[in-house]
Amino acid sequence: MKPILCPALLLVALYCSPNAAHADDTRFNPADINRVADIGEPVLSPDGSSVVYTVSTANLERDEPQSDLWRVRYDGSGRVQLTHTPDSSESHPQWSGDGKFIAFLADRKLDGEASDDDTKTQVWVMPADGGEARRVTNLPSGVEDFVLSPDGKQLAAIAFDPEYPVGTKKPKHPLPIVTDRFQFKDDDTGWLGNRHKHLYLVDIGSGAATQITSGKHDEQLPAWSPDGKLIAYVTKRGADPDRHLNYDIYVIAPRAGAKERQLTTFPGSDLDPYWGTRPAWSPDSTRIAYLQSGEDKWIYYAPWQLAIIDVATGKATLPAPIDRCFTKPRWAPDGRSIYVLIEQAEVTHLSRVELPSGKITELTHGDRFDSDLDVSPNGHLIVLGGDNTHPPRLSAVEPNQLRLLDDQNAWLAGKKLATTETLHLQSADGTPLDALLTKPVGYVPGRRYPTIVRVHGGPVYQFSHEFMPDWQVYAARGYVVLAVNPRGSSGRGFDFSKAIYADWGNKDSQDVLAGVDRIVALGVADPARLGIGGWSYGAILTDEIIARDTRFKAAIAGAGSGNMYGMYGDDEYAREYELELGTPWANRDAYDRASYPFLHADRIKTPTMFQCGERDFNVPCIGAEQMYQALRSLGVPTELVMYPGQHHGLTVPSYLRDRMERNLAWYDRYLKTGGATP
Repeated sequence: MKPILCPALLLVALYCSPNAAHADDTRFNPADINRVADIGEPVLSPDGSSVVYTVSTANLERDEPQSDLWRVRYDGSGRVQLTHTPDSSESHPQWSGDGKFIAFLADRKLDGEASDDDTKTQVWVMPADGGEARRVTNLPSGVEDFVLSPDGKQLAAIAFDPEYPVGTKKPKHPLPIVTDRFQFKDDDTGWLGNRHKHLYLVDIGSGAATQITSGKHDEQLPAWSPDGKLIAYVTKRGADPDRHLNYDIYVIAPRAGAKERQLTTFPGSDLDPYWGTRPAWSPDSTRIAYLQSGEDKWIYYAPWQLAIIDVATGKATLPAPIDRCFTKPRWAPDGRSIYVLIEQAEVTHLSRVELPSGKITELTHGDRFDSDLDVSPNGHLIVLGGDNTHPPRLSAVEPNQLRLLDDQNAWLAGKKLATTETLHLQSADGTPLDALLTKPVGYVPGRRYPTIVRVHGGPVYQFSHEFMPDWQVYAARGYVVLAVNPRGSSGRGFDFSKAIYADWGNKDSQDVLAGVDRIVALGVADPARLGIGGWSYGAILTDEIIARDTRFKAAIAGAGSGNMYGMYGDDEYAREYELELGTPWANRDAYDRASYPFLHADRIKTPTMFQCGERDFNVPCIGAEQMYQALRSLGVPTELVMYPGQHHGLTVPSYLRDRMERNLAWYDRYLKTGGATP
């Protein structure tokens, strides 16, 4: 179905015209955003000889994102694209235990199957060397996640309950959405009724499926033990699972009628929601490595700790409690150590944690951001990571070096890219802070430049030394880009993150402004030409800052809000609001503080563009609409851009380019009053 364009999008054709690109083709321009390929989900074959992974690109002809499977040998040879289906995407590849076939998720149709705009994602299998793929599952609601059994004869799938009774014809119009749940919407899934996600066993040969969990709760992130005897998964239970974040790991035998057993009992989350880290079984099937957060009240502020639990006794330990976030644990083949990603200030590195001592050894170093890894039974280790001038690249980890296996963005070598440096500074109250500073291409020391301050989302996230396409576009256009990691950011420990707990926009605003003061004092930023902007919490904090400080001449707030009274019950976070702020009727002071930009909109003087995705249930458009309406009422220059059919993160290639072009045009209008000033 073609989206209906709102009036604000009628300039798409103009912005996407070939002439809109920067005249100097060696500089990174808005069109290049859709040229960047994204490598993901690398998995080593059982014998360690090959890696299969996904490569996500923009299909400009269909104006859709597309993901395909690729394979490369561990020695770096034989790189090949395994799937070439322009009307579907493939993801989540897995090797069979004998290495003979690869299973994956795909939203493709069978040959001759009737066209359906709502094609379901199912599990497919194909020979390891490529070739004709075969669909394995036919679950009515599709498959969200799966894991192969060690012998390759079965798979465990996560799927929603059927939307319609099996065997009945799909009605012409959707059924009414009826719910009595506390959480009734989700940005990824949509409206949540009384259907839930459960665990199914599927026979690879016949496709026969057997449901082995049920109830008013959801299961996710299955992991099959190497000995084939148990499946671990993550779930929330209790009288009302929607009201808490106490995820636990359960195990169940892979057979119909088996009784599940709760494994973890920590009164908080045993799940990483950002990275979707599944439980990791030890090679001997006796232990599971996983990630443990804090108690419910701290929601996402507490760092994710590496935890290990003994499957027989349920005894859990934290081998290396260092007050930093861990992700993606993988066991070494001998079971004596765990490979894991550890986040520090501005970087995330692959590290090894020795057991039981907890000694940590960094295996990658410097200004880089590692995002994934895998290890094979013979000890081959791979890492996916990038830096300021390289999107994620796939590398083999060898003693004292990384050996490149695939770089899907070698074309960037022909571009003049801006460099990024780390600034160390202090906030007004003396709190040590870090910021990333990207200077424009062709920067001349001693000159002041128009500056764009970028504000990150989360709020518990951070700007890292990773490739940021929008920063490169701004730098190519002559802008300085400043990205402060204020209090509330990750990478610096629990106390730093929770400093803004139930107090959004106070200390973190001070920290961002301290970064602005610093680069003005350094003679880099022109204080008369300052812009600011961000997405998600970055937009929420942008609204806060422009309501507290009038120095900015232009702002862009994407997928944000200035009125938390209006967000309660409209976005997917009612649970988190109540855990952190309480309810609006019982905690007016907290909601007044969180709604400062809307309640004090009359203090905003900055021309501001507001953007949102039409179907965003994470930070719905009402947040942008209310702030837009307030500024329109007050006569402050403003504009509202709504992207049809989009959720919290934009995915349509033409929309991604459109947003970049609009941002440039908005900042140019208010910040480009001439060249760089002495």
